[in-house]
Amino acid sequence: MRRTVPIATTAGRRVSTSWKRSLSTAVRDSDELIDLLSLSDELREPARRLSAEFPLVVPRSYVSRMTPGDPRDPLLLQVLPLHVEENQVAGFNRDPVGELPARRAPGLIQKYRGRALLVVTGTCAVHCRYCFRRHYPYEETPAGITAWQPAIEALERDPSIGEVILSGGDPLVLTDRVLSRLVDRLEAIPHLRRLRIHSRLPIVIPERVDESLLAWLTSTRLAPWVVVHANHAREIDSLCGSALKRLVDAGIPVLNQAVLLRGINDDADTQAALSERLMDVKVIPYYLHQLDPVEGAAHFHVPESRGVEIVEELRRRLPGFGVPRYVREVAGEASKIELR
Repeated sequence: MRRTVPIATTAGRRVSTSWKRSLSTAVRDSDELIDLLSLSDELREPARRLSAEFPLVVPRSYVSRMTPGDPRDPLLLQVLPLHVEENQVAGFNRDPVGELPARRAPGLIQKYRGRALLVVTGTCAVHCRYCFRRHYPYEETPAGITAWQPAIEALERDPSIGEVILSGGDPLVLTDRVLSRLVDRLEAIPHLRRLRIHSRLPIVIPERVDESLLAWLTSTRLAPWVVVHANHAREIDSLCGSALKRLVDAGIPVLNQAVLLRGINDDADTQAALSERLMDVKVIPYYLHQLDPVEGAAHFHVPESRGVEIVEELRRRLPGFGVPRYVREVAGEASKIELR
């Protein structure tokens, strides 16, 4: 039977289930993570060194889903800095999907027709080592209603935009008061119709899906959609599954985007288990992304031919709505490219 790490305690007390508390008590020291999971000391020095450039952040509830003593745990590999991040590989760069040239205002990115993305924070609840924004200049990201005003005005001037995507970082690290004020401003733009939120918090800190979040999500005139990010069925434990179902039961469509990652989910059995688990909690397996070629993540690369084989096998095993679309994002293209 797989052992799990117990939820951490402070001064002998169980840590509060508040999502803010979970965010503030996340593991941020690589030595602590290695100690919690009883991992080899050989991992310490590279993890310390690489955390200096791209810090380690992982909530304790997510750590509790990892297997102690297993350096190849599929959840651990997503967050632990490894020496292979230092390998320089041709084609892997610091802006792999061409976001910097697509900025229309501070924090506002438009790459595709009819929709625009608002980077509302540079903070995440978990730092995934394959993140395509691991080198994004978050120091230039506006914070707060006043700072967001130029982006809001750019949206007001363009009636072709019908959908706004809140992203980051992770937008759900912001308080519901801040988010609801932002959505109030977006609601006042007549041509906006949909609000999409891209977040990993319902996966890594499921208590973030609380009554306050559901209240403003279900009261906006904009049609809300939530896109979450899970790569492995073990990420969706009972608490996470309940949080996802709460969103769906409140009438909010929930989609999942996964990334194809070497050593984590690059086989049909693992992908099928993820899709089955998502469907069981009423979430649509939407996209399986080919890894964005970001500098520091080349060791996660899986050949496209292998991805096509996996998706073909999923089509033989799963109902159509359980098979994610296998896509690749290319800088400068007018849409994602579907891989077949």
